[in-house]
Amino acid sequence: MKYRSLRFSLAVVTAALAAGTAFAQEKVVHVYNWSDYIDPVLLEEFTKETGIKVVYDVYDGNEVLETKLLAGNSGYDVVAPTSPFLARQIQAGVYQKLDKSKLPNLKNMWPEITERLSKYDPGNEYAVNYMWGTTGIGYNVAKIKAALGDVPVDSWDILFKPENAEKLKSCGINILDASDETFAIAMNYLGKNPDSKETADLEAGGEVYQKIRPSVKTFNSSAYIDELANGDSCITIGWSGDILQAKTRAEEAKNGVEVNYVIPKEGTYIWMDSFAIPADAKNVEEAHAFINFMMKPDVAAKASDYVQYANGNLASQSVMDEAVVKNPGVYPAPETMKKLFTISPYGPKEQRVLNRVWTQIKTGS
Repeated sequence: MKYRSLRFSLAVVTAALAAGTAFAQEKVVHVYNWSDYIDPVLLEEFTKETGIKVVYDVYDGNEVLETKLLAGNSGYDVVAPTSPFLARQIQAGVYQKLDKSKLPNLKNMWPEITERLSKYDPGNEYAVNYMWGTTGIGYNVAKIKAALGDVPVDSWDILFKPENAEKLKSCGINILDASDETFAIAMNYLGKNPDSKETADLEAGGEVYQKIRPSVKTFNSSAYIDELANGDSCITIGWSGDILQAKTRAEEAKNGVEVNYVIPKEGTYIWMDSFAIPADAKNVEEAHAFINFMMKPDVAAKASDYVQYANGNLASQSVMDEAVVKNPGVYPAPETMKKLFTISPYGPKEQRVLNRVWTQIKTGS
């Protein structure tokens, strides 16, 4: 009886150890990314190819991500900050340098986008571009024509001239709730340096929005997609891929709404969302594996086809859906690319000015 009990006990211990070992060997990567920003099929393909499970969480604002990173112990292995936030966070020491020997697919990246990213990440030591795009004008073709006639929608004048905004008031104007971008766009429109941090220039940019504030219906960075697709708004400052998603949703709904996206002739802001690894990441090997997988040309192509944003992977363009890669709203023509500008992070003083003016605009005070 003692022998049988001992044998049973040994069997239980052996099974427990085996289960514990299997659990310990389970590979996982915790990814924190923007909402609606990846084809879920790609996560399945990554796990199938590497055996690494993906725990995928989403956020809808850079501030949410930054709060978690600065607090420490975020629990994430891969995140995707937008460039000005990336630069500020690198300075704060929240990221670790990439081990490029574990990223052979870096060879597929687009030199021009990599160079633009280096403004925020000197030497490209901490980040690899995932997606990039522009901040432009999304509009309802029929409603703009009804309100303004056959005017070309090719300039920020369509929105920034108070007389135009007043005519569009009844059909719904939305302004992207991203003050760093919107102020840069306004300053560029006025002929100022879009990257200026001078108080007078920031206030001048804010005045552009103050003048049209009585005509603005909403300030949001996500709900505007469905509002535009459903015909509940007629014009917005928005992100290229979001507006193209609104266009697709309207077409799929067959609701008669035609949505277009345009990069105004005065130029606009080019933003970049890039993968980085937090300094306190627990699964660093798996994080590199995930980033390297996302840099495969066919994977990057599928990602862009799904979200309708451009990516920083030059090799992916040869296998991408032509409707995406040949869309000037996604991949602007070379002459338009020259008019796209980047902006550097705001310091604490300048950020207070920006916050103050933007709050006054949004509240109508």
